Amino acid sequence: MSTRNGRIILAPPLIYLIFIGVAWGLTYLLPLPLPENNWTIYLGWGLIDAGILLSAWSALAMAQHKTTINPYKKPRHLLESGPFRYSRNPIYLGFNLIYGGIALLIHSWWPWILLPLLILTMTLGVIVPEEVVLERQFGDSYRRYRARVRRWL
Repeated sequence: MSTRNGRIILAPPLIYLIFIGVAWGLTYLLPLPLPENNWTIYLGWGLIDAGILLSAWSALAMAQHKTTINPYKKPRHLLESGPFRYSRNPIYLGFNLIYGGIALLIHSWWPWILLPLLILTMTLGVIVPEEVVLERQFGDSYRRYRARVRRWL
């Protein structure tokens, strides 16, 4: 985050794309096939749809409150309504749903094996730096929100 003291390692969508790319590559180099059937296909597309809807709802809430969706920019408002009532990071939660859907559609265990590393990367490389900035900017309001609403779910 060049304009703030917290430092994000990479843009969140890029992190997810890198992990999907690595999982896809490992699927071809060292196959660990996941059973393929109609249920995995339907569930995969369902997770993708749910992730897109959650991310879009979150982005819309941010736009309505005139705060930035860009993690490299300074937020103008602390959101506590809409999807932010349930998760402090609903867009990233949506990205995880999309990732899970893609994991089912490529029929490999690799995305699932990499998922804990992805969540750790997002937590330490993106979310914790964002939380530092939010606490610095919004103080007690953010601390109360953080105590009330979980980071993921």
